[in-house]
Amino acid sequence: MTTEADGRVLKTENLNLFSLTWPIFLEIMLFMLMGTVDTFMISAVSDEAVSAVGTSNQIVSIAILILEVIGNGAAIVVAQYIGSRKLAEASRVSAVAITLNLCVGLLISVIFVFSGRHILQLMNLHGEILELGNTYITIVGGGIFLQALINIMSAIIRTYGFTKQTMLVSLVMNLLHLVGNYALIFGHFGFSPMGVKGAAISTVVSRLVCVAIFIWLLYKVMAVRIEWRHYFTISKDYVKKILNIGIPSAFEQITYQMCQLVFLYYVTYLGTESLATRQYAAQISNYIYLFSMAVSLGTSILTGRFVGAGKQDEAYARVKKSVKIGLISTITVDIIIILLREPLMGIFTDNAEIIRLGSQVLLFSIVLETARTCNMIMINSLRAAGDARFPVYMGLISMVGVSLPLGYWFVFHLDMGILGVWVANAVDEWIRAFIMHYRWKNGAWRRHALVEQPASKDSDTAVPAAL
Repeated sequence: MTTEADGRVLKTENLNLFSLTWPIFLEIMLFMLMGTVDTFMISAVSDEAVSAVGTSNQIVSIAILILEVIGNGAAIVVAQYIGSRKLAEASRVSAVAITLNLCVGLLISVIFVFSGRHILQLMNLHGEILELGNTYITIVGGGIFLQALINIMSAIIRTYGFTKQTMLVSLVMNLLHLVGNYALIFGHFGFSPMGVKGAAISTVVSRLVCVAIFIWLLYKVMAVRIEWRHYFTISKDYVKKILNIGIPSAFEQITYQMCQLVFLYYVTYLGTESLATRQYAAQISNYIYLFSMAVSLGTSILTGRFVGAGKQDEAYARVKKSVKIGLISTITVDIIIILLREPLMGIFTDNAEIIRLGSQVLLFSIVLETARTCNMIMINSLRAAGDARFPVYMGLISMVGVSLPLGYWFVFHLDMGILGVWVANAVDEWIRAFIMHYRWKNGAWRRHALVEQPASKDSDTAVPAAL
């Protein structure tokens, strides 16, 4: 007799890269599209407003990466438990991760509410940009605990193979955010125009609705549902496994974002036009590696399943093929964006200098984004295999030791301006891409599995087939 739970298990066993990737692709595209719409709507207020929100979001992004310490670790541990057919353990790990992430999110929310203004002052913001940024970071940062719940629940649901469902929730959230922006930024549907404050309120409200939907969805898709008591039973073994992956994974990403924050600090000395250019060019650049990001997330889920089932050769073959797919998509989209770079920049502003600077850095994106694509896929898959520390060590050497000094030299000594930041980033990405390729090829990642490998061939059915 086949139970409802058995049906959910069977669904998670019949996965391939395409079935995982297309909903992730749409979800990320929706997220990026809403970021672009945000920027477009706020640009109607002023370039100063764009600079304020862009700087605030850079800081909020670092906070979100801190939340991913638990999210990344839990997703990988859950994937390996599913691969080894230990579904009850996967459920209990999920409960522990949700509790931990909520606690961390609440702590970060308090920090933003009481220290957001000081953080922005440290970023060399002042005057109108500081006031607008403070309004935005207090509201959005104060509600960051909602993003903590979204991150962990969506990661768990995706790991079970229900990427289509998380995409649909993202669609609902982004539509609410779009309508909220229209109503609150410009003053429609009976609301007064609020500008930046309206964009912040819209963000928090849409996240609140998203959390409610994810709570309902979590209990619909899990093969073994979480019991209420599991949220309050914190297993040291599970916490250790989550943090052994989560801390290095998040630390590598936080290091990257901190370096971007330093680059942003450099740009503040170049003036408001360069600051706005960075925000506009970054929004456009996001679409270059959009599909590759989806491929990297789908590949990491499959890699975790393969490694959990003791199928390292299949994991290696999957990563190698995914890198090729990612590069083809990135190069194709990049060429299109390079050809249309001036009209694309013109969507956001009519300032000729901003359009010129943005077109200049987008032209260079072909060098940066190809290497970034390789790193996204290979590093995410190394984490999924349990080899999370190696990318951290290499990141510290390359990002901190190479790209930051180079960026300073390019921007201030060679007078390359904002282009110097793009060049420094490209040097870092290519250094790490070559190192990660060698790591996969030499097989050192194979000894880092987190769960006991299945001894029986019966567990083969728990692992999805590669394309």
